[in-house]
Amino acid sequence: MDRTRLYRNGVLVKESFPIDDVSECVGEPGTVVWFDICAPTEQDLTKIGEELGLHELAVEDALHDRQRPKLDSYDSHLFITAYAAELVEQKIDLIELSIFVTKNALVTVRENADFDIDAVVRRWDASPEMARYGVPYLLHGLLDHIVDGYFEVLQPLDDQIEALEDELFNGLPDDLRPRHRQTFELRKNLVRFRRLAMPMREVVGSLLRRGGEVLDPAMIPYYQDVHDHTLRAAEWTDSLRELLGNIREAHENQQGFKLNQIMKKVTSWAAIIALPTLITGFYGQNVPYPGSGEPIGFWSSTVLIVAGSLMLYHMFKKRDWL
Repeated sequence: MDRTRLYRNGVLVKESFPIDDVSECVGEPGTVVWFDICAPTEQDLTKIGEELGLHELAVEDALHDRQRPKLDSYDSHLFITAYAAELVEQKIDLIELSIFVTKNALVTVRENADFDIDAVVRRWDASPEMARYGVPYLLHGLLDHIVDGYFEVLQPLDDQIEALEDELFNGLPDDLRPRHRQTFELRKNLVRFRRLAMPMREVVGSLLRRGGEVLDPAMIPYYQDVHDHTLRAAEWTDSLRELLGNIREAHENQQGFKLNQIMKKVTSWAAIIALPTLITGFYGQNVPYPGSGEPIGFWSSTVLIVAGSLMLYHMFKKRDWL
């Protein structure tokens, strides 16, 4: 469902009015208009673009999915592509938003209804006195909500990686195939999230660099706070990727160590088994030897087998090979 709002001199005076009335409202002095469109058609966006004087390239980008997070500047407006993120069944779900920013209008275009636009409205209404700053305040509330959602994605990923780390050093489990798959899924999620977080940092940074061109000086600290959050999200993502890589490397080293232990044990038992084979092979020769054909030969070979095997066992056990 499309949403509309009209602010006049920082006060909300009207909402849920037809989008067709937007062009008339925008022309009024001291007014700020916000309207939200969910999954619009090409005709819808073209019509809005004509009413607000939006550049055709910006309208085209809003119609095409999977744009890179970015900020484009045109003569009469800014165009921002941003992504909200949420964790659904251990996978990151991205929701694309196209944002048109003019002097007195903010237009949000959602690709689907999964993005909670009502939460953004509640954030605006929580500080109604800030509405006097117009479009920069509305844009800040929207971007702040999007970036805050990044931490709700990163925290569960951090918890999963920490659980993997605990399992690794506690020696659990013996069957490592589920852990391999989980590690792969986590790494894929982090790579995908990094492609979102890094450009978003540049988007907010670009708004800050423009400063007074598009922002009221009173709003700059608020945008700096959002920029700080994007930096934290990007740095957190990088640190998690590095930690996951370290866990994977430690796991491979642990597997190599376990394999060496197994090989030492197998080799030690093979040496113990080889000694009786050597002795019985010697006494099985078809030539005369001391004790040949006499009971003493049998008992001497038995004593040699038992004594030699015990000697090798204790020697390997002392070296921690068994």
